[in-house]
Amino acid sequence: MDNAAIEEMFSSLGPVTIKRMFGGKGIYCDGSILALEVGGDILLKADAETAAEFEAAGSVRWSYAGKGKPVAMPYWSIPDEAFDDPDEMARWVRLAYEAALRARK
Repeated sequence: MDNAAIEEMFSSLGPVTIKRMFGGKGIYCDGSILALEVGGDILLKADAETAAEFEAAGSVRWSYAGKGKPVAMPYWSIPDEAFDDPDEMARWVRLAYEAALRARK
């Protein structure tokens, strides 16, 4: 996904910073990482407070192949309905931002 499309997706938060990392991109707001772009997909940060909400919406948790077993990361796919509704997208992006802020503490 190109940077302009990513910036538009996160526009409800204000400006975001996009940095290349691990063959993908890290998406930051106010210095906190709130999402990743991996293989063209955007993955939003979740935590103990929000992971169940992502799971209930049909999102999939991202993992990668570690040494002999998958390693689950705190990033989840965006629920399908958010792609058709800017207000819904803004809600999920906000949840990711709030999880990123909690992670900083």
